Formats: sequence, C-alpha cells, structure tokens
Amino acid sequence: MEYITFNNGVKMPLEGFGVFQVPDPTVCERAVLDAVACGYRLIDTAAAYGNEEAVGRAIAKCGVPREELFLTTKLWVQDASYEGAKAAVQTSLRKLGLDYIDLYLIHQPMGDYYGAWRAMEELCEAGKLRAIGVSNFYPHVLCDFCETVAVKPAVNQVELHPFFQQENALALMKEYGVVPEAWGPFAEGNHGIFTHPVLTAIGQKYGKTAAQVALRWNVQRGVAVIPKSVHKERMEQNLNIWDFSLSDGEMAQITELDVGHSEIVDHSAPDFVKRLHSLKVHD
Repeated sequence: MEYITFNNGVKMPLEGFGVFQVPDPTVCERAVLDAVACGYRLIDTAAAYGNEEAVGRAIAKCGVPREELFLTTKLWVQDASYEGAKAAVQTSLRKLGLDYIDLYLIHQPMGDYYGAWRAMEELCEAGKLRAIGVSNFYPHVLCDFCETVAVKPAVNQVELHPFFQQENALALMKEYGVVPEAWGPFAEGNHGIFTHPVLTAIGQKYGKTAAQVALRWNVQRGVAVIPKSVHKERMEQNLNIWDFSLSDGEMAQITELDVGHSEIVDHSAPDFVKRLHSLKVHD
C-alpha cells in the first residue's frame, strides 16, 4: 500500500474502503470487518450514509490498533453552519465510538459551509479532527474556497473515473496542495466498465481485471480511491493493484475514454440541490 501526505503532514492510504449505499447495519459491519481483514486501513463513511454506528462497531471488533486505521466521515447539508458542524462532529464521534476522526469532509458545498469550516478548523486545533477537507467542490467553488479560508482543504473527494477524468480539477487541486480522492471510481458500473474492451485488454497483459486497471490508473494520477464491495473476494481484488504499473501508452489509451461530464449526477440541477437540502440525516 502506498500513502499520500496531506498539506498538514498527516498521511492517508491511497486506497481505502467505502461504505456508500450499504445502509443495512449487519451487512455494513460485516463488510468493514472483512475489508480490514483483507488489509484495508482507510474506511470512508458519512453522516448521510446512515451507517456510522455499524462502522464504529466493526472498528471496535476488528482487532487492529486505532492508530493504524484511518477513518473518514462527512458533514451533511443540514449541519452546514458553525454551530451545526460543532454538534455534527460530536454526533459522528459518538456514533463511531471514537475520540478523534482522521479526516472530516464537508459533503456538499451547500448551506453555510464557510461557517462550518471555521468550526472544523477549531476542532482540528483541538485534536478532534486530524485533517479537514471537502467533497464535490467543483473547480470554481474550490478556487473561491481556497482563496478565502485560512486552512486549505487537505482533500477534495469528487467523481473521478476513466469516463469522467476531470483533469482541469486535478490541476487546480495540485495548485492549492489539495489531494484528489475519487468517489465512484468504477463509474457506478456505467459504460460497462467491468468488461470494457480497452480496460480488459490492458488488464490481460498483467493478469488483472478491468476494475483493477481502472483503480491503478487513478492512483497513478495521484488520486486516492475508495472502492466499495460487500463481497470479500472482490475486496481482495480491488486491493491487489500495487504489484503492477501502467505504461505511459496505456495511461494515454485510458485518457481517450473521457466523455467530459458526469453521467451519474448533475450537481448544478436545482431539483438535485433541493433534494439534498430536504434529506435529513437526524432529527
């Protein structure tokens, strides 16, 4: 496993395990336990996923020392304010059963996320958060944010996969020292990614699957990845990407797959924004 170092010196594994869309507590707890047993040390959850408590139970049972694990969770839209963020962090700490969170992200650039950031800066100073970052901040939003705040985000977690590569976003993140992290590294199965002819042909040279090639391509761009699966054999496959490297020519082949836009979500659509504001993660 390789690690990447944040702008504040904290190190994070370049590959982790995501639990988005694993709401069933029994399934989620089992999946996290399996992931840790496979060798994952980064676990990514969020208040909005509704499974922080299940993740916390798995962390408590897994037998791996806390300091060897890297836990990420996220602030939801309804808590995007100074006081809201302070309370939300305490809620996440309680649900996870932790004394501190390794990385805490603003999940969406909505509500008073500048007020939330000030609270997160203070909680970072207090040792409750080791690092703070953002998610779904498109380039113009990230640029304004980085030009405004005192502490630059350590991470920006956005959609990044062979069909939506966001090279302009990666260039901006590099300029500000922000680590890119990919949600949806498998494009949520779109474009037949698991059997895509280009990815499959490249993989055959190394005895790897198309999925492994897609993950390897992202980490070679300096992008952290958090693939999700509830099947242990798939978890093991997803983690087995550190014994080969793609050539410049193969990286260029994958570059040609970019369609230049998301086919999963349109964050600029008013109906989508309204839906996120209406989603309550707690009373």
